[in-house]
Amino acid sequence: MNKPIITKQGSLLERAAEVYDFSARLNARAIPESDLQAPPVLKPVAPATVVETPKPVETPSAAAAPVETRAAPIARPAPVPPVALPVAGRQAKIDRDLLAENQLLVPGAAIGVLAEEFRLAKRHLLLTARQLNKHEPDKARTILVCSAKPGDGKTYCAINLAISMAAERETRVLLVDADFAKPGIMERLGVADGPGLLDALADPSIDIEKCVVGTDIPNLSLLPAGARTNADVELVASGRTPDLIARLLAADPERVVIFDSPPALSASPASVLALHVGQVMLVVRADKTSEGEIRDTVQRLEGCEHIQLLLNSVAFAPGGARFGSYYGQEDEGQ
Repeated sequence: MNKPIITKQGSLLERAAEVYDFSARLNARAIPESDLQAPPVLKPVAPATVVETPKPVETPSAAAAPVETRAAPIARPAPVPPVALPVAGRQAKIDRDLLAENQLLVPGAAIGVLAEEFRLAKRHLLLTARQLNKHEPDKARTILVCSAKPGDGKTYCAINLAISMAAERETRVLLVDADFAKPGIMERLGVADGPGLLDALADPSIDIEKCVVGTDIPNLSLLPAGARTNADVELVASGRTPDLIARLLAADPERVVIFDSPPALSASPASVLALHVGQVMLVVRADKTSEGEIRDTVQRLEGCEHIQLLLNSVAFAPGGARFGSYYGQEDEGQ
């Protein structure tokens, strides 16, 4: 995106461009700072219903020869194999007002700048997933959302990415709260906490699919972090982790699993989880994250080959053109 950016002397972008070649490793996408204002909340639009009209039954003409009629056996349709769908342990309703209060995407709301930014962000991830699907089909459906430090906006971006990706056709999203020390996904969405990933890792008798929480946002489900423990890193590093991820993927062939992990420079589970996913979306805060911190974070996440960079809190020049502002032109008569 070509956007005017307010630059400061020795800014992150200038220093990173001179010293570190992001293009060889990372793909950048900017999320503007001004998007902290919530999008307008509209009533969700019901999807159109397609009614399939049956073919007309041909009736014999009057000139046709008489046909002997017999009582034909009742034709029974062949059994249809069940479709693999998420087995949610419980259902939860997402408060749309709470989404707006937390400056998150609201399903059914008008398309604005924030929605368009995450449309582009998810498109990069989906295109990479398509390439991964040729060689590692399971990893192609797993994404880790991470940051260098706390406060960079990784959980905010993880939730928005999940909501945006759930709007895709033939895609169902499972958002996993893997920030074990400071879980926040369930609280931000107004959903009660419960058993989750750590519980299933610690106890083999727990069916992880029973911990999945379905929501009233179409194609979006949640998996809590689970009971806190001092052995969270050891549990995630165990051989049971890939087995549970495989179980989550096998439960629904159209499921994409998004993990919200702890900051890579603050806690070690992020580097362990990076070994089990196909992609990492690294959230970088433009006004806080230094070039050295980006380097260190990428090294800790080197277990994953594909790392996408999402630039958060970008400052735009007042009055400058912004991507996604097209939708607001209707009110201005343009």
